[in-house]
This record gives sequence, C-alpha cells and structure tokens, in this order.
Amino acid sequence: MDGERRVVSTTLPVDLRRTLAPLRHGHRDPAHVLTVDGAIWRATRLTTGPVTIRLAPLTPTAVQVAAWGLGAAQALEAAPALLGELDDASTFDPPPGPVRDAYRRSSAVRLTRSDRVLEALVPAILEQRVITRTAHDAWRWLLLRHGEPAPGPGPAGMRVPPTAQAWADVPVWDFHLAGVDPRRARAVVAAARLAHRLEEATALGTVETTRRLLLVPGVGQWTAAETTQRALGDADAVPLGDYHLPGQVGWALTGERTDDAGMLALLAPYRPHRWRVVRHLLLTGMARVPRRGPRLTIEDHRRR
Repeated sequence: MDGERRVVSTTLPVDLRRTLAPLRHGHRDPAHVLTVDGAIWRATRLTTGPVTIRLAPLTPTAVQVAAWGLGAAQALEAAPALLGELDDASTFDPPPGPVRDAYRRSSAVRLTRSDRVLEALVPAILEQRVITRTAHDAWRWLLLRHGEPAPGPGPAGMRVPPTAQAWADVPVWDFHLAGVDPRRARAVVAAARLAHRLEEATALGTVETTRRLLLVPGVGQWTAAETTQRALGDADAVPLGDYHLPGQVGWALTGERTDDAGMLALLAPYRPHRWRVVRHLLLTGMARVPRRGPRLTIEDHRRR
C-alpha cells in the first residue's frame, strides 16, 4: 500500500472513532468510512488538493496516518489537529456532579479540528430543520453526483467533497432530487460563493470565523456553531435553536427540560468549555430524555 505515512503520537489517550465522529455524516457517508480493522478513511479537499487519509490506532496514544493524493503532505501535517492535539482542556475542571462524571467516562474523546470550513458548513446547512437521516441522505446523494473519486486505495465508492465552485454550480434540480428544499439550497450556494473568505478566517480564530459565517444568507447561530465545532474544534460553540438540545442539557443537569435561555444559564459557569460539556453529556447518555412527544416527520421535498 503506497502513500505517505507517519505515526502521530498524542499527548493524551484518544478515542479515534468518537473523536472523528462529528466529521461523519451518516453510516453511508462516501467521504468518511469505518472499516472492520478499526481504521477510519477520510476523503477531503485541502488547499494543496484532494486527499484520502487512513487513520488506524496503534496504541491509546499513537495513530498511524497514511495519505494519498495531491494533499497528502498537508494532510500528514494536519493530522495532530484532526486527532484533537490542539484541543486544550487544561482549564476544564468541573465540580463534582454529572459534568465531571461524564467527562471522566469519555475523556479520551477529544475535539477534532478539520480546518475545512466549507466541508463543515455544507452538511450543517443540510441538517437545518430536518431529521438527521434526511440530511445524511442528501449529503451522500450530492457527493456521489458532484464529488470526485477519492485518490488512493481506499474503500470502493469513496468521494472527495466538491470544490467551492462545484457546490456553487449545483443545479437547482439536483438539490431537489437530493431532497433539499430551495431555502437550504440557496444557503449552500451562497456559502460556496463566499468560501474563500470563510476559509481564510480559520487563521483569525473562532470569533471572526463565526462573524463571517453569520453574514452568509441562510446561516444562523445553530449552523455557525455546528461549523466551528467541526472545523475549528470550538469548545464553547453552543448551537442555539436546536429542537432537542435544550431539553437534553436541562434533563442532564437538573432533571427538567428547558429552553435555549435556560440551557445557556446552566452552561454559563463552564465557559469557555460549554460545547465540551454538552458533547460529553451526550456521549455518555446522561442527556437522554425519556420520549413522550411525537417524532419529527420526514419531509420529502422532491414531491413538491
């Protein structure tokens, strides 16, 4: 198996699968594949070109990384960030209670940083106000239609996400066939047309990146937070306007459901680690609320 490779040693144990899970959009994501040997294959597009990356755990603190394609060298350089090495939890010391318990049980899950804003933003837009399965199906359909074959010897059918120009050129009928309504389709195209300004903001930090994201028509606080979590490893990005999250956080911390304002009040003592708190509560099941209400209905925009 050719390709450039290196072993990345991490300062702390890392749960590879769950650390990278936010970058996977459904079990059939053609850009993110888990194989039976425990490896993770990712197809992405870096500034130097498309690349396929294989990450395989060797020990709790060592991961073998191999890469193929024009972006291979850049991918190896960026691998530590992908594994959470830029995730600084040194000031996170929650008091005894559910947050500390959750963190202790899942401390090997780090906050990944992909540094690919558009690749984080497009799926976040697709996830707006629809059930997750619908968004994942749309992502898969669009990548199979408009992505390109992943370089190297990866699993069959892997695709590199489209370029910004390719996203901007997706015809309206292809969004329709993917089950994406016109409002979300327009937001994807607008984001693609502003991709250069969004990508360059990663070097300026989460505040500036968030500010620029919120200038994109169709992108609000929820979408911006979901994007900075994945692209920048933002430990404090709380997605507001989520259908389930306030109730989950309220249940985990107080045993009662709450709304966005209540959630922010509960999380305020944990700044600048509010998303870290939420992530670990969700990972450990502490935020699982008993189901009493109706499930969201799957909308099929292709029949309209």
